[in-house]
Amino acid sequence: MSFGFVLAATGSFAASPIGRGRFQACHGMCIASHRPHRGDSGRRGGQTVTPAYTGAMPDRRAFLAGAAAPMLLPASAVGANDRVSVALIGAGGRGRRVMAAFRELGSPVPAVCDVYEPNLARGVEEADEGAQGYRDYRRILELKDLDAVLIATPDHWHVRMMLDAVAAGKDVYCEKPMSHSISEGVRAVEGVRATDRIVQIGMQRRSTPWVVEMRQSVAEGAIGTLTMARAEWNWAISKPLSNSPLSGELDSNRFLGGSARSLEPMMFRNWRYFWAFSGGNMTDQGTHLMDVIQWFGGVGSPRSAVCQGKVVGMRGAETPDSFSAAFDYGPFLASWNLNYNNDFRNGWTIELLGDEGTVVLNNRGYRLYAAPWAQNQEPVKVYEDRLPTIPHVRNFLECVKSRDEPNAPVEVGHTAVCGPHLANIAFHRRSSAFLNPEATEVF
Repeated sequence: MSFGFVLAATGSFAASPIGRGRFQACHGMCIASHRPHRGDSGRRGGQTVTPAYTGAMPDRRAFLAGAAAPMLLPASAVGANDRVSVALIGAGGRGRRVMAAFRELGSPVPAVCDVYEPNLARGVEEADEGAQGYRDYRRILELKDLDAVLIATPDHWHVRMMLDAVAAGKDVYCEKPMSHSISEGVRAVEGVRATDRIVQIGMQRRSTPWVVEMRQSVAEGAIGTLTMARAEWNWAISKPLSNSPLSGELDSNRFLGGSARSLEPMMFRNWRYFWAFSGGNMTDQGTHLMDVIQWFGGVGSPRSAVCQGKVVGMRGAETPDSFSAAFDYGPFLASWNLNYNNDFRNGWTIELLGDEGTVVLNNRGYRLYAAPWAQNQEPVKVYEDRLPTIPHVRNFLECVKSRDEPNAPVEVGHTAVCGPHLANIAFHRRSSAFLNPEATEVF
């Protein structure tokens, strides 16, 4: 998934009116946590509810068992008189698209925050009539009639904002990857579980009906025992980064947030390709794909990783636009390859190879093949569909009201990106990197 370049502010000052609202100062952060439903007996519709955080990272097997079956609800479940108000923090392209999904499901969006004036103006214009624009996200957290925040900023802001938001009593929908490092992810789990807030990480495959269906089929033995998994993403989009002046006003200090000392236009415009703000495409796209592999495989984060990569066509970037990583999950091996200099298949593909069959998933659906290949070269089952955002947003909104666990809670957000983080560590070390079973320590 391609993200817009979105930002959140940390200072405070007022500006002149613009669009359908006006810019104001803001000081506040956003975090979401889990609160058990009133009278909840520990189960939800026959599914086990994950226990609240108790101070230690969750047991891998126990957590995966509780998170295996997503909660999918009909659109009619959202009542017109029971709307969840949401503010957008980070009004770039991706943030505005997810905001549109919230509004389509009936959520009012009364406030928008961004440190780049053009993004803020567009966000206010696309939010509710009379929406207010802020440069400091902390002011949004002070709004008493606000239920939740949507965080769609660069990665280096995610955990800080999430923890501030839950501390302020707000629920949180946070775009992936959840964290900028493994240690940040550990801190996020601990901080969120110390509150009663709902947090959903934006990994929409967890709520996509056809992905959920195939995950259940794999769990029931559709491909036998998983022996190897392969993830791949190809797009022909790499080109030298432009360092031309920005088209509008940017508060660079608020964007940096202490992550770097200086900022060039291309570093803001293409923040995902600089280590100070992101884990690159390894963690951006990798969070989606490695999460599916772990979910289907019934495992947590990998034991070890190796990685090689380089900048091929995106001159000026720091993070690779071409890489190859391999992971040891214990029961099976996995690889994750990305090339932004070639458009073969033009997007993402996941291949799950079992001893009795193979399933191939991509942005257009899935194909299931039986073994042996020589006698079964045509798929035994084909499903074609898109990958929507609406079901994942709907799941979050329903959980805000019911206080049930969402489909992609903070623990899933952490374990999903640990493997990609580990591969980045291996890339920088130029050697293997290892992770303990609790996904808290690298060695």
